[in-house]
Amino acid sequence: MIGREGEISTVLGLVGGVLVVTGEPGTGKSTLLSLAADAAGPGRRVLRATGSHSESNLPFSGLHQLLRPVFDEIERLPERQRSALRGAIGLEDGAPAPMMIGVAVLTLLSEVSERTPLLAVVDDIGLFDQCSRDTLAFVARRIGDEPLALLIGALDETEFPGFASITLDPLEPLAAATLLDAQPSAPTGRRRARVLAQADGNPLALVELSRTGRDDVILPLPDRLERVHSAGLDRLPSATRSALLLVAADAAGLVAGTRSAALAPAEEAGLIRLSGGRARFRHPLVRSAIYHSATSAERLEAHRALADLLVDAPDRRAWHLAAATIGPDESVAAALEATTPRARLRCGHAAAAAALERAAELSPVPSERARRLVAAAGAAADAGQPTWVEQLATEARTFTDDPLLLATAALRVGQVLSLTCHHDTSLGLLMRAAEEPALTAQALSAAAVGTFHSGAAADRAVVRARSVGDPRVRVLVDPDEHRATAASIPELLDRAGSDPGALTSVAVMAWLLDETALAVRIFADARQHRRALGQTPSALECSAAWAHLDHGQWAQARSTAAGADAASSADASLPQRAAGDLVLDATAAALTGDTSTARAWVERALSMIDPRTSRAVLARAGWALGMAAVADGDHSTAYEHFRRLFTAEGEPVHYHFAYVAVAELVAAAVRTGHEAEAGRILRRAEKEAHDASPRIGALLHRGHALLDHDGAEAHFREALSDAATEQWPFERAQLLLEYGEWLRRRRRILEARPMLVTASEVFGRLGAGPWLDRTRGELRAAGIGSEPTGSEPAGRDALTLLTPQQQQIIGLAARGLTNREIGARLFISPRTVSSHLYRSYPVLGISSRAQLRDIVDGVTTRPVR
Repeated sequence: MIGREGEISTVLGLVGGVLVVTGEPGTGKSTLLSLAADAAGPGRRVLRATGSHSESNLPFSGLHQLLRPVFDEIERLPERQRSALRGAIGLEDGAPAPMMIGVAVLTLLSEVSERTPLLAVVDDIGLFDQCSRDTLAFVARRIGDEPLALLIGALDETEFPGFASITLDPLEPLAAATLLDAQPSAPTGRRRARVLAQADGNPLALVELSRTGRDDVILPLPDRLERVHSAGLDRLPSATRSALLLVAADAAGLVAGTRSAALAPAEEAGLIRLSGGRARFRHPLVRSAIYHSATSAERLEAHRALADLLVDAPDRRAWHLAAATIGPDESVAAALEATTPRARLRCGHAAAAAALERAAELSPVPSERARRLVAAAGAAADAGQPTWVEQLATEARTFTDDPLLLATAALRVGQVLSLTCHHDTSLGLLMRAAEEPALTAQALSAAAVGTFHSGAAADRAVVRARSVGDPRVRVLVDPDEHRATAASIPELLDRAGSDPGALTSVAVMAWLLDETALAVRIFADARQHRRALGQTPSALECSAAWAHLDHGQWAQARSTAAGADAASSADASLPQRAAGDLVLDATAAALTGDTSTARAWVERALSMIDPRTSRAVLARAGWALGMAAVADGDHSTAYEHFRRLFTAEGEPVHYHFAYVAVAELVAAAVRTGHEAEAGRILRRAEKEAHDASPRIGALLHRGHALLDHDGAEAHFREALSDAATEQWPFERAQLLLEYGEWLRRRRRILEARPMLVTASEVFGRLGAGPWLDRTRGELRAAGIGSEPTGSEPAGRDALTLLTPQQQQIIGLAARGLTNREIGARLFISPRTVSSHLYRSYPVLGISSRAQLRDIVDGVTTRPVR
């Protein structure tokens, strides 16, 4: 079940008591309940029952279904209980009292659970007969400490009120996109965007709508589902059916406010819910069923009527005009194209690409059609949809021979492929596009990004030969050789002004040059300006997440990556980016001691890419696995992972990321007898680092200190002497720990203590549990208690245990945003926000929203020592 990890954990963790799982049809309640039943294992007995319309008026039919596997056990009950229960389920005559039936069922289930823990799974409780529901409620209220759990599936809490519950809300955008892309015939391009929009996060709708091969404005359903979801429509008044068609054709549902009287019978029939002048269908599939139950002529007339109604909403009006237009029409095409700038800001790049593609279809002039198709390819590239981009570019080439337009089409394909594993194809297209002077800068910038991801020496050579004029391109290709370029960052910032894209580009450059603190500040400025303009996060936000991670802001790192995903990943189909985000989460998990999770995420990430062509992800993944092994105290495995980041000859697998692992490689080598091999790689790295940053310099000194016992102190002091290393608090704390260990072993206890105390405080603030434990052990050996002063409150450390999205919600709530405002920012419902907050409070050890600021301020304002 994609996107239900938290709910799965809750359900599988149910040992005793009652849990009600609610949600609208198609959200996955039955699947979740079946998963719980199937996962129970041989040591737990499972009883199952499912409500049905045909038996909903048959007294005790639900109870009969649930208890059938334990009928033999009824004979063990006391006589009055046995008789009452047998009478209820039809095994003997009589009219027993409901109270006695309830007592009998409770006794029966309790005694069965004493011999073998018991899970009773009841789906569609709303379709159970009332007698069975009342009896189960009686039992549920009296479950004590016995190993008896009752798991209930319901549409809402009113069907089985008064018990703990979880709600399966619509899937969030990233999970919805992931589920859609996992379908056997996953749609692409404009149809993919339409399925995501129309399904509205409902898993069943995503699956069913993905099966249609058509590309209507409202996607059709298979006949069997259309009959189910349009049942009763023909019994409604004609005015109601006409109004329903208008509402179905109007994605915003706002037209309902002008047709409330006509829609009242549809609300009574349960097809829609009216609230605040809007209409919401009972289920996303109802909308499709209503729309396609009308004739083609009726649908066209509905769109014309909506266009007439929406004169004050030009963007929505343009779409309805397009839906009502059959042949080419330049005026409609122009109106639709005019919506795209606002679509990019409001809905995302996929919406803009869809508008431009439809405008191209309506264009009567071939050259205009080609221009709009290329523009659509650009928007689809920004949406991260490689297949769609290639389709649009291929079609554009059939309508033009304009060299600039053809080069632009190649540029768009190359740009989006630079973010995939197809780096060879991308580089060839981008180099061709770079021949056009107007496109050179864009093409080389994209080529540099692709080269950074691939890490291939041949790719770097190609881009290096063309990148004479742009410092940002040179830094991407050769960051260690262009350290001096850092001096130009202030000038580049002045040029960037308040342009979020330009600021983000400079921030990436600062991050690669190990100006990490500066990069974090620039990324924050870029986000602020982007938010002020109403723009969604860019693809480069992943770099911001890594900068936060390097800077010791691990919760913020995961939150930043999750925020970018929430806004844009539903559009994107970029496994390399998804893999990178997983590796980031894995790294944070490893550093906080959640090593099994870290390994699982890395395994999943590496399954999404080709490691031979995505060396950046491979190198980061290797570092995460190595740190997980270090956290577990498995130094042999750690050495193996770090060693794989370098070839047999000692060359780095990735020209930038691999060098960050040099000191860890040496640390693992010293503990496993591989000092000679590690020393050879260390010396080669030192030779390659022509103008090493303070970070790399400190890591190299740390490596030498671990290898050279006699000269270790000089290297430790040199590594710690540069105040710039405070930008990387975890790495600096490691130095302090190892220096403190070195001093203590030489009985220089008084000198070791302050270093160990400072390291302990930093590890505690970061939530680096395994390293904190190791440091506290050293402190005890140095004569200081196991709980050094300055340790952080439990709530702060617990923040790292939350999911990235929960961390982001906590941060926004601490700043005073309401649930509605947070939902709008993160593209989720206010109800989902409330649910995440409710789950997070116990983890953080707090009970109210007012306490959040203290925890978040502890993360963001405490200085790094």
